[in-house]
Amino acid sequence: MATRYFGLIPAAGSGARFGGGVPKQYGEIQGRTLLWFAVRALLADSRVEMVFVVLAPGDVEFRRYDWSEFGDRVAPLYCGGATRAESVRNGLICASDSIELGDWVLVHDAARPCLAREDLARLIDTLSHDPVGGLLAAPLADTLKRADAESRVAATEPREGLWRAQTPQMFRLGTLLRALDAAPDVTDEAAAIEALGLKPRLVAGSAANIKVTYPEDVTTAAALLARSDM
Repeated sequence: MATRYFGLIPAAGSGARFGGGVPKQYGEIQGRTLLWFAVRALLADSRVEMVFVVLAPGDVEFRRYDWSEFGDRVAPLYCGGATRAESVRNGLICASDSIELGDWVLVHDAARPCLAREDLARLIDTLSHDPVGGLLAAPLADTLKRADAESRVAATEPREGLWRAQTPQMFRLGTLLRALDAAPDVTDEAAAIEALGLKPRLVAGSAANIKVTYPEDVTTAAALLARSDM
């Protein structure tokens, strides 16, 4: 049976730090929501059959937007939970009628609008035959300082071998469900996989794949989105 790929975007959060009166995933850049850019980025690779968007049960914003340009390749699931891990797990269960246990699922942040096509393609190409799966990440370039209680430098930490985790994070449905069942409090999917004793593969991504967290990040994201490879 041919390998199949699906996207899943947890978008049930409130994004309180972003402000603006609407959940962060519906914040706009150039007249489009962050969520729209995240969906478009995943569907830019034809191997991704469909993107499931996991929404809060009471979400009223999603249907206010026109998603018709994506045809039947985007599907909302109103089963989001109180945490990212819960939303991802609930979404996987709700989508399991369409996804087989051996299929790949690419979990992507709703607030990462700047995923480049080449990075997504590299992730899929690299992990398609990997026994575990993995994630996009960028080697840490900054010098790290550990602070004391008075916000003074207590130590300089070595950065060798440290990477900044990004998304998508790509694992097979069965493995990911088992991992999230066993570790429901993780902050990303790779951590749940690690808790099983497995070692996700780090696939080099781009520093441009930023996560929009604060209103000022919108300006940076808008400039990055003007590039032709996104």
